[in-house]
Amino acid sequence: MKVVATTRNTPGTSASRSLRRAKQVPGVIYGGNGQPVNIAIEHNPLFHALRKEKFHASILDMELDGRSERVLLRDFQMHPYKPQVMHIDFQRVTEDKPIHMSVPLHFVGQENSPAVKESGGLISHVLSEVDIACLPKDLPAFIEVDLSGLRAHQTIRVRDLQLPAGVSPVLKGKENPVVASVSIKGEEIVEETAAPIVPAADVPATAQKLPPAAAAAPAPEKKGGDKDKEKKK
Repeated sequence: MKVVATTRNTPGTSASRSLRRAKQVPGVIYGGNGQPVNIAIEHNPLFHALRKEKFHASILDMELDGRSERVLLRDFQMHPYKPQVMHIDFQRVTEDKPIHMSVPLHFVGQENSPAVKESGGLISHVLSEVDIACLPKDLPAFIEVDLSGLRAHQTIRVRDLQLPAGVSPVLKGKENPVVASVSIKGEEIVEETAAPIVPAADVPATAQKLPPAAAAAPAPEKKGGDKDKEKKK
């Protein structure tokens, strides 16, 4: 995908406001072998590009003042309630240096899985994207997750994914997050109702209002005890 940008020589808040009034988006391009450069991009084409999944997980061709740059989208800010892009950041790509990206997951084969066809299970998509590291030439547009072999009570984790050659997941230590899991109808309800439920009417009113620790604690004895009662008599 292509992005057309121009260099802006007047950074600052007031200059950014002027750009936005002129239907331009202020931004910056950084990294690689060059210095950070303040840029401006036409708003409407950028706004529509941001609605495409590929724009967020692909290497982009940026035309900057007639020169060609290969970049990645790194961040952008939207107006709190208007459909307006306020600022955008891009990072230059160096072909021989690995990049770290979040890539979308595409789930396929769910309707053919034994978990659904045989057990009537429900497959939950726990993650919608995964962090990967690779060289720019190996960057996939998405990672496909095949659910066709998933059975009841099984899960698919990040380390189970079939990643393209040259691509590795970015994980810390023994971390292995769940990507998709299967739940069977009715089983969760049985677990929730296994413990006996005490009707509110059978619980003292004070215990209903107090935290468990406070409700369970015995009431403190009054100082003096029976001696005070004898004095009152």
